[in-house]
Amino acid sequence: MAARLATFVVLVLVLALQPAAAAVRIKDIVSIQGVRDNQLVGYGLVVGLKSTGDSLRNAPFTESSMRAMLDRMGVGAGESSIRTRNVAAVLVTAKLPAFIDAGGAIDVTVSSIGDAESLQGGTLVATPLYGADGNIYAVAQGSLVVSGFSAAGEAAEITSSTPTSARIPNGALVEHAAPGNLEDEDQLVLELTNPDFNTVIEVTDRINAYTMTHYGKRLATERDNRSIVVRRPQGVTNTRFFAAIGAIEVNPDAPARIVVDERTGTVVIGSDVRISTVAITHGNLTVSVVEDPRVVQPEPFSKGETAVEPNTFVDAQETGGALGIVEGPSLRDLVNGLNSLGAKPSGIIAILQAIKSAGAIHATLVVQ
Repeated sequence: MAARLATFVVLVLVLALQPAAAAVRIKDIVSIQGVRDNQLVGYGLVVGLKSTGDSLRNAPFTESSMRAMLDRMGVGAGESSIRTRNVAAVLVTAKLPAFIDAGGAIDVTVSSIGDAESLQGGTLVATPLYGADGNIYAVAQGSLVVSGFSAAGEAAEITSSTPTSARIPNGALVEHAAPGNLEDEDQLVLELTNPDFNTVIEVTDRINAYTMTHYGKRLATERDNRSIVVRRPQGVTNTRFFAAIGAIEVNPDAPARIVVDERTGTVVIGSDVRISTVAITHGNLTVSVVEDPRVVQPEPFSKGETAVEPNTFVDAQETGGALGIVEGPSLRDLVNGLNSLGAKPSGIIAILQAIKSAGAIHATLVVQ
């Protein structure tokens, strides 16, 4: 009964989350081609750790970086070896948003690349962040915010989250803006988040209906199942134009698809999934092998020896196996049919794969 209830809950939740036709705004399902974040990365040092940094014997690059930093500051470290655990070498990553100007602040993520135990309490020294073209776009520095912690004793250790990774909110200042300007473009190329031919036509028609009303001509043209080209009208900036068409509501279409995750037992069934009438039997065979060895003692005054006699019990049980007919012209019928079989999520995944192999599911089955 518990297995049936768990299965029913999983599938009914999927059913409840699939509205028949949900109207969404265009700006929620498209992006403008070329308007995107840019990845930045840099190498730096975190100082101020409480003996939880890199061991310089195992992380020689940390010692080299320390010497180079001290030399730039006019402090000679000499030839003697440095013995400190208060410094850690890290990689600093960030995303440079589109259209951000010099002087803006962005968040950064700091991750240890040595054998540091924790970055708690550390401070990142000024670190240049490079783009894919090799140019410096930002410089990061500041106190780290670490969500995890680690504590250890002689015979026990406890770790929560990841203490070797941290963030610095607004920890980098932009030095150079990313190239590109939205207003330099004469047309906008809108790209769908989930490519679909029907959705492209729907979005194109809604945009053309809007432009015909306000500008007296059709300005949108579908290019393929992913992108739409929209020409900018005279006297309107791209920013204002996209703000206007982005608020238009459409009813996006989605392909019939079933997504299953065998690791977690998750099953997600789209509302447009259809299934032909099939007969299904599903059961589990459980084989139990129990070893119960017995000690055999020799007779009194005999010259025998104590021995261990093996004793094995083997039991086999097969549950389920009832033959059921599933008639699934709709998602609700499919869910009710699978619930009537009393299958667990793992069993449902096996059933769906078998039905797909039989050619009775008219949808795409995605196994993760």
